Amino acid sequence: MAPVGGTTVQDHVALAEIELCGELIIAASAARERLSLESIDEVLRVTEERRAGAGQ
Repeated sequence: MAPVGGTTVQDHVALAEIELCGELIIAASAARERLSLESIDEVLRVTEERRAGAGQ
C-alpha cells in the first residue's frame, strides 16, 4: 500500500534495470532468431560501460 500524503521512493538502480530489461525484450521480440551474446551486450550497453570504466 502506498503511503498517504504522496511520498514516493524511487530506486534508481531498479528503474535502470527495468528499462534495460524492456529494451532486451523489445530486441528479442524483433529478432528472427535467438539473440547472440554480442547482440545482448549491445542492447545492454555492456561495451559502453567497459569503455567508460577503462577511461577512469
